[in-house]
This record gives sequence, structure tokens and C-alpha cells, in this order.
Amino acid sequence: MAVTIALAGDTMLGRGVAETLAHKKPHHLFSPAIERIAGGADLFLLNLECCVSDRGSRIDVPGKPFFFRAPPRAAAVLADLGVDVASLANNHALDYGPEALLDTRDHLGRAGIRTLGAGADVGEARAPLVLEAGGLRIGILAVTDHPPEYAAGPGRPGVAYANLWDEDVPAWLTDAVRALAARTDLVLVSVHWGPNMTSRPVAHVSGAAPALTAAGADLVVGHSAHVFHGFTRHVLYDLGDFIDDYAVHPALRNDLGLLWLVTLDEHGPVRTEAVPVALDYCHTRLANDAEYAWIADRLGEACAELGTQGVTDEGDRLSVDWSRSLARAS
Repeated sequence: MAVTIALAGDTMLGRGVAETLAHKKPHHLFSPAIERIAGGADLFLLNLECCVSDRGSRIDVPGKPFFFRAPPRAAAVLADLGVDVASLANNHALDYGPEALLDTRDHLGRAGIRTLGAGADVGEARAPLVLEAGGLRIGILAVTDHPPEYAAGPGRPGVAYANLWDEDVPAWLTDAVRALAARTDLVLVSVHWGPNMTSRPVAHVSGAAPALTAAGADLVVGHSAHVFHGFTRHVLYDLGDFIDDYAVHPALRNDLGLLWLVTLDEHGPVRTEAVPVALDYCHTRLANDAEYAWIADRLGEACAELGTQGVTDEGDRLSVDWSRSLARAS
């Protein structure tokens, strides 16, 4: 038994993307090739970095510069793309207040998309999802390490907040991973961690990842930097961006990203694939030859820093076959 999970990082459907969606006949946000690749997976999970609502008002958080809200029709766009699960554990889920956050869950739910990482109270926000795909029972948890102001509490809507910055991984989180591992075949933990625009994992991210895998996570998937990082067998440190309207950093190239495909059996990841993509303004497509080459070089360097060898260029994607890597290591 095996399952292939498609993974995409920060998916921002507010601001300019929301304006595109507001048109009577909006252009497709994703190219047909992207839709086809994502649709071929058994399960598709992404980080939705906005609320989906036409209600609410900007939350008052001192110093917060950006607020993202997508119209309700965004839920259907994600459903048409084949998204099964959206993590709401991030620093934009509560941008327009509790009303818009709860609307987000409702709109996505009606479109057939499961959500996690946020809810009407701390219990809902921290609650895992358990799904079946590829003949395997998969448990998923989602948390964010910022901002503390968005944390759900008793009777207070918000996100599943875990302080990873200046302490060990909270016991409630490692306990939740262990409990989920005891009743599922595989555990995936989605974490919105670290600062924006970093080219490699920062110290507290590097420290938290092994604590989560030691607790029983088969795959940890990170996001927040807006730039993809390297990966190991069990940790994708940052998935990068998937769609947005952001300004482009000339060196970090946050307009170049990856759509990830990870195949797992009951023992964990057996293959990781990364499909190079390009983020135009409010539109995502496959990377062209020059963009592909830049992404391949950058990913190879980032993986080498983490000790991951054997990244293979297959012509349309970059991959590591972990069964071969493990055989070589032994």
C-alpha cells in the first residue's frame, strides 16, 4: 500500500488575486499542466494564507502590515484544482477577525475541502484530521509559530499556535503527534514556522523538526519563508509559495517555486518529487527552461547543505528515491 500526497506552500488568494477572482469571467489561476499534476495525487494539501469570506474587518494587531481576504468563490477554485485539505494555521487566517475565520471553514467545507489548524476554540484548532487514501490511514496536524495574538483559546476562535521560537516543542504538540501515530498508519505535520524571506531553515526550525519526527511524524512540511528550502526524507523545511501577487526579491526569487509530490508507504516516504513552477502575477504555471535550471541548481545546493544526496533531474521534475538512498547508505 502506498499513497502520493501533493503539497503546496503559501497559497494567497487575497488582494490582487481576489481582484482577479472578482471578474465575471476570471482567468484560470493555475495552468492546465499544474491542475493535471496536482490532480494525479491521491491527496492534495496546501497552506491557505488568507481567509475566505465577504465579512469581517481587519483585526487590530500592532505593526501588522498585510491583511489577506479572498472572496467566497475562491473555495470553488481550490476544489476545482483538486485540493482535499487546507491548513489554516498561519498568520493570515484571522486577518479579518473571527467571523471571517469561521466563514473560511464553512466555505471550504461546502466545497468539499477539509480544514485544520484553526477553529472556534483551542480544541477545534488543535484537532487532527484522519483520512484514508491509498489504502492507508493518514493523520494530519497543523500548527503555526506566529503570531501569538492569533492563538485560539477556551471559547476564543483562532489558530493552533505553538511557541517554537524560544522554548522546546510544546509537550501538547509532541503528545498529540504520539497519540495520532498510535492510531494511524502515517502522520503528517504541517507547520507555519520561521520568518519570511530566508534561504535556509533558521535555528529554531532546525531544532523543532527532529523533535516532531522523534514523536512519530512521518513527514513534516513547513512553510512561511516564501522561498523553498532543501529537504530530507522526513522533513520538507519550506514548500515555498504557490500563488500570490507579491513583489519579487531579485536574489531569493520568490516567484520560482515547487509543487511537491511525496509517495509514502506504511514505513514513511519512499520518494520525493518537486515540480518546478513559476509564479506570475496571480497565476502559476510550469517553469520554463531558464527558470527550471535556476530552481534545480538552488534546490540541489539547499539539499546538499542538509546532507541530502542523489537529487535526480528527470527533465520535468527533481526527485529523490529514498529506497535507493537508504540502500547506498547501508
